Amino acid sequence: MNTGEQTNTYEKKDPQEKYPQPPYPEQQQEVPGTEAAMQPQADHGETSYRGSGKLTGRKAIITGGDSGIGRAVAIAFAREGADVLIAYLNEDQDAQETAKYVKEAGRKAVLVPGDVGDEAHCRQIIQKAIDEFGQIDILVNNAAFQMSRESLQEVSTEEWDHTFRTNIYAMFYLCKAAEPHLKPGSTVVNTTSINAYKPRPTLIAYAATKAAIQNFTANMGQLWAEKGIRVNCVAPGPIWTPLIPSTMPPDQVKSFGHDVPLKRAGQPAELAPIYVLLASEDSSYMTGSTVQVTGGSPTI
Repeated sequence: MNTGEQTNTYEKKDPQEKYPQPPYPEQQQEVPGTEAAMQPQADHGETSYRGSGKLTGRKAIITGGDSGIGRAVAIAFAREGADVLIAYLNEDQDAQETAKYVKEAGRKAVLVPGDVGDEAHCRQIIQKAIDEFGQIDILVNNAAFQMSRESLQEVSTEEWDHTFRTNIYAMFYLCKAAEPHLKPGSTVVNTTSINAYKPRPTLIAYAATKAAIQNFTANMGQLWAEKGIRVNCVAPGPIWTPLIPSTMPPDQVKSFGHDVPLKRAGQPAELAPIYVLLASEDSSYMTGSTVQVTGGSPTI
C-alpha cells in the first residue's frame, strides 16, 4: 500500500472498502516477522500522514518502533515535529526503513536494538534518549510478543515468561527508568488490545498481559497525575502487522479481521492519529484512559 505516491487520507471512503478485506494470501514468517514479506503490504501512512506541528520540539521513545503500529507512530510523530528513538529487537532492515522516514521528515532518528524484557537494556534505552536528545517528552510502550496455541499444554513456561517480560515487565522497567526524566506535560502511551476485553483462548498469555497493561495504565494515570505526567493506552483490534503472519497459523492469517463489523484487518496508519492525540496537548484532560480502535468490535 506504500505506492510512493501521495494519497489523500481525508477523502471520504466506505471504511469497509478503504483497505483490502480477507481472505488474505496464506503466509507464515519466522518470529518476529518483517514488513517486506507481508502480502498485502501494510500501510503505515508513508504517503498519507500529514503533520501539523502538534509535537514540535518533543523527544519520543517508541518500543517496537521498527514495524507495524510502531512504524506508523514513528512516521506520524516525526511529521508532527518530534525526534524519535526507535527501540526494536533485531529487525535491522525494518528499523532502518522506519528511520529513513523519520529523517525525511527532518527529524532525528536513533536506533537501539535489544530485548526490552531485560531491565538493564530498558535502562540503556532511557539513557540513550537522554544522551541523544537531552530530554524525554513521550514514551510509547508498544513492543509485544504473542504466540497462538491451541491448548494450555502447548504453552511452555519459557514462552509464558517471555510474553510477560516483553509485554508488561518492559513497561514497568521503562516507566521506572524514565520517571526521573519526565517533566510536567510529558506523556506515556501504552498499547493494550481488544484481547483485554474479549480474550481469545488461543492467545492466553498475550491476552493476560494486555489486561495487565490496561490496569497498569489506569493506575499510573492516577499515580503520576500529581506530577503532571499523563498515561493513557490504545486498544487495537486486529491490525495487519508482521506479528500476525509470524505468530498465527496460515489459515488464521487468511481470515484475519473477518469477524469484526468492518470485515477487515485495520492498518497501522489507522492507529497513528490516536497515538498523536494521546501524546499531544489535544488530550490534556485525558489520563488513565483507553481508546479503542477495534473495527467495530464492542468493548462493553
